[in-house]
Amino acid sequence: MIQGSGRCHYHPDRAGLGVCVECRRVICRECTTQFEGINRCASCLDTRRKALEGPPPRREWSVAHVVLALVGVVLVWGGVLLAAHAVG
Repeated sequence: MIQGSGRCHYHPDRAGLGVCVECRRVICRECTTQFEGINRCASCLDTRRKALEGPPPRREWSVAHVVLALVGVVLVWGGVLLAAHAVG
């Protein structure tokens, strides 16, 4: 689709209602969503929403962390037993 042709970028069979302020694509009534007082298309709105959400919450103890901690304990315990066996 030619940008600025007056047809919706996502629905070429529909007339454009406006232009998305982020990507500058012509969009129809169904594709226009007003967010923060500005018209955006669904793609740009999703990008904006994800940016406002920020990173996902961090889990302090995942399965990988538990496995790594157990491996560390086994290695330390093995080193202690090896040192005790070498001394005694």
